[in-house]
Amino acid sequence: MNLEQYLPVLLFMLVGTVIGFAPMTIGKILGPSRPDAEKNSPYECGFEAFEDARMKFDVRYYLVAILFIIFDLEIAFLFPWAVSLDSIGFFGFMAMMVFLTILVVGFVYEWMKGALDWE
Repeated sequence: MNLEQYLPVLLFMLVGTVIGFAPMTIGKILGPSRPDAEKNSPYECGFEAFEDARMKFDVRYYLVAILFIIFDLEIAFLFPWAVSLDSIGFFGFMAMMVFLTILVVGFVYEWMKGALDWE
């Protein structure tokens, strides 16, 4: 086996590593460093991280995140459909209209229930 065949793979790995580490290194060298307690504190899920583990937390944060993921993934289905619309014909068009109708009905239902309101 010829080792010259592995040169493009090695080069690809080297360039990928440099592209991954170069911005971090340049930012560390040239960027300002003004740490304080607020910047260094961990923040996750809309509540303080170091409190009682049995405390009640607001589930609306998770509800909004799940709704975002659902609707974002649904919209991602539109791209392949739009590209292949001329080849799938009228049946494909009507299938997507049914899909979008269900999506809009779900969105209106969530809106009317107040799931999108942040109080």
